[in-house]
Amino acid sequence: MSASTISTPLLKCVVRRSVRYFSLYQLSEQHLLLQKTCKDFATKELKPIAALLDKEQKYPLEQINKLGKIGMMGITANAKYGGSGENMLGLAVAVEEISKGCGGTGAIVSIHNALYVNLLDKFGTEKQKETFLCNFTQGNVGCFALSEPDAGSDVGAMSTTAYADGNNYILNGTKSWVTSGSVSKAAIIFATVGKSLKHKGITAFLVPIPTPGLSLGKLEDKMGIRASPTCSFTLENVCVPRENVIGDVGEGFIIAMRQLEKARVGIAAQALGISQAALEIAVKYALERKAFGQPIGNMQAVKLRLSDMATRLESARLLVWRAAVLTDQQSRTTKYTSMAKLAASEAATFVTHGAIQILGGMGYIKDLPAERHYRDARITEIYAGVNDVQKLLIGDMVLKEYK
Repeated sequence: MSASTISTPLLKCVVRRSVRYFSLYQLSEQHLLLQKTCKDFATKELKPIAALLDKEQKYPLEQINKLGKIGMMGITANAKYGGSGENMLGLAVAVEEISKGCGGTGAIVSIHNALYVNLLDKFGTEKQKETFLCNFTQGNVGCFALSEPDAGSDVGAMSTTAYADGNNYILNGTKSWVTSGSVSKAAIIFATVGKSLKHKGITAFLVPIPTPGLSLGKLEDKMGIRASPTCSFTLENVCVPRENVIGDVGEGFIIAMRQLEKARVGIAAQALGISQAALEIAVKYALERKAFGQPIGNMQAVKLRLSDMATRLESARLLVWRAAVLTDQQSRTTKYTSMAKLAASEAATFVTHGAIQILGGMGYIKDLPAERHYRDARITEIYAGVNDVQKLLIGDMVLKEYK
């Protein structure tokens, strides 16, 4: 059974079973099938070309189109719009497996699903969904433009403006760090209708690409996830119809924050996939590499390192799955998604570092993918909210709970 053929009653059953099985630390049969589908795809379609995609900073167009055909570009979207109708746990499972094959492709799938598809499915009007969602669950990619050169974590400092002009809004400003911006067919762009309003003036707009006045900046030459293209947008008198406003004017900040909670689940899952790939390389090498007449895996130092790597990975995975399940049950899950993102991203950095240490010189060269996993892991501590901010959010939640 493919994800796209799941009936609504069955889907509700799957969600209930997911919650029940989560308490037993197991996935439902449906999620196990999804996991296998993505694992097989990553093994056959992504792993063999991941090094080339990284080296050439090449967007995996063919693979993204194939992922669209098997329902992975609209994982959480309603089947009515071509989506798979899955829940957030399904998104986490899929992104982890895809990221094992290629961290950059995992980033594309994760961010497109969480910050474009799911956002429109949740907040878009029927007309917006027909125009900007249906074609984006099958392979077309959308992007999310929130950050600016001087407004990253401090979203209230946004300087991109939108002023009303009859039945339109006119947008001016610059957006930075737009994932998939250079290959997207549409963007959700955030601008303020009044800087003095700060957060209360931020509004979300749907903008087709290309559109007059919107120009793309250079492709950023990144340290990792190089298959995922990142660029900036410059907006000069970009005309957007009022009907393309998502939600109400001034609701953009709330919409962005709600979706970033879901994005943290996706990024955490990406971190899990990168970690798992690195751990498997380290274990294989420890079993095969011999020193002093025995496999290095027999040595206490290597065993202890592998123990720490595996424990951190498994601990993070349980936090991510819990956050995913709770995201489907509750309107706000800041504490849990922040914990999941924090734990998984730090685990990714730790595990990929450990893998290189076990491989030694072989881990430092590009003949093996360990160094690529190390580079890919680093971004997971930064985007969807830097870990320093996640710690502040978690601390605030804990203090409120115990007051």
